[in-house]
Parts: sequence; structure tokens; C-alpha cells
Amino acid sequence: MKVGLVLEGGGMRGLYTAGVLDAFLEAGIKVDGVVSVSAGALFGVNYLSNQPKRALRYNKRFMGDRRYMSFWSWLTTGNFVNKEFSYYKVPMELDVFDQDAFAESGVPFYVVATDIKTGKPDYIKIDHVFEQMEALRASSALPLVSEIVEYKGKRYMDGGLADSLPIDFMESMGFDKLIVVLTRPKGYRKHPSKTSKRFYKLFYRKYPEFVEVASNRHIHYNKSIEKIETLEKSGKVYAIRPEHALEVGRLEKNPEKFEAIYQEGLKQMRNDMTNLKIFLGDN
Repeated sequence: MKVGLVLEGGGMRGLYTAGVLDAFLEAGIKVDGVVSVSAGALFGVNYLSNQPKRALRYNKRFMGDRRYMSFWSWLTTGNFVNKEFSYYKVPMELDVFDQDAFAESGVPFYVVATDIKTGKPDYIKIDHVFEQMEALRASSALPLVSEIVEYKGKRYMDGGLADSLPIDFMESMGFDKLIVVLTRPKGYRKHPSKTSKRFYKLFYRKYPEFVEVASNRHIHYNKSIEKIETLEKSGKVYAIRPEHALEVGRLEKNPEKFEAIYQEGLKQMRNDMTNLKIFLGDN
């Protein structure tokens, strides 16, 4: 039996995912493949590198540093999340990511990025985090507060715009069961945003396919949620989601909220571990 893991994005709501994955590490839960989106990708790599609390630690440590995430960075570099400090200096020098452990896990790890020329998602396999950091950056490059990311001759933005919940991709890879970690509570549905659509048309008018996909993200997202709920009933999907809306902004900077959200994911998954093991066939 092949088990796949799907990790939704959601900015700092992703610390809930980090808590869930650390509970996986505690319990020895292993999967055969991972597909991740945006913050799900940035925090999810730590699951395969076996570095519990790393995502929580570096976010709490550096969030007050304007070189990490700030309007100063946005005004001076075009990226609210600073490229050089956040994506290179932190994981390579200040809170080192264990690339060797990541590679030794042997688990295929994919990130989703949106091709702004076609508006379609690309699923990029990450073999070496440091060498492919621009792919992870592309997956999490939020419109309007990030520059377009170039990677291997293509131009990308946040993967969640084209495929927030890549269930179809994982099914196409032949997984028998899927674990899906969501960062919104049960019953959540996205609604269209006229304001976002106007800004997309203004700033990305050279890329009409991208504007169309980004403006209609809610349609694809809600269809994916409905599919997940259907697959839950059939026993093919085990969905993990917060029990209530997480009170944190996408670009939140309060370290106390980070800790609370992480702990919520950790404690909830510890309590649900027996059910997950039953789903996986481990009695």
C-alpha cells in the first residue's frame, strides 16, 4: 500500500501543519510521497529531514528581524519575505536545514508552483533543497507582495493559485491512501474577491491566463474540498484540519500566536493518532 501526504499552504497557518508533522515524527508515521503547496512546502521539508520544531523555532527567532519578513524588505527588494535572508542565510547558516537527512529519507517531495504564462500548476520534484531553493520560493511567492520567481526558464508565483489542494496529482501518482493536512476548519469555503481580481488585472495584465486562474481560485479550491470530503467517506482520504478557524494573519508576526497554532496541531494530532494508525492499517 502506498500512502501519500498532501500539505496545504496558508502562510503562518502552516505552523499548525508543522505541529501535526512533528506528531508524525514522534509516532514514527511514514509516507511514500509528499506534495506540498506554499507554506506547506517550506514547513513540510522539515518532516523528511527529521527536524522537529525547526519551523516554529526559526519563525519565532527571526520574525522581529526586518531582514526576514517586513515592509522594509518589500520596499527595498520587492519581496515581503526577504529572498537572501529568509531563503538562504537562515537555512544555510543560522538554523541549518539537514539536507543529508532529507535526501536519505528516500521519499519523493513535490512542490506546486503556478506558471504565470499558462496559469497552470507545475509539480516540481525537490531532490536537493539548497540547490532548488528557487522552486520552494516560487511555490510560496504571494502575488502583489513578491516578485515573480524565475526557475529553469519559467516564471512562477504561489502554487496555491493554480492548485491549492493537489489531490488529483497524487491520485495520478498511484497512491492507495492519502493523508491531507488542511489549515482551514471543516466546512470552510473560499469566496470570490473583487478587490483581488482588480489588482491581479492591474499588476499582471501581461499574463491573462494567470489573472483568470488567480481570480477564480475559489472555484477550484472549493471543488477540491468537496472531493476531499467525498474521499473521506469512501475511506481513501484521512483529512486533518483545525477544529476552529486559526486566528493568525497570512503574514502574522506575533510569536505567541505561532506557538499557540503549532501546539494546536501537535496536540490535536497526538490525540487523533490512534485513528490515523487505524486508517493506515496499523492496529
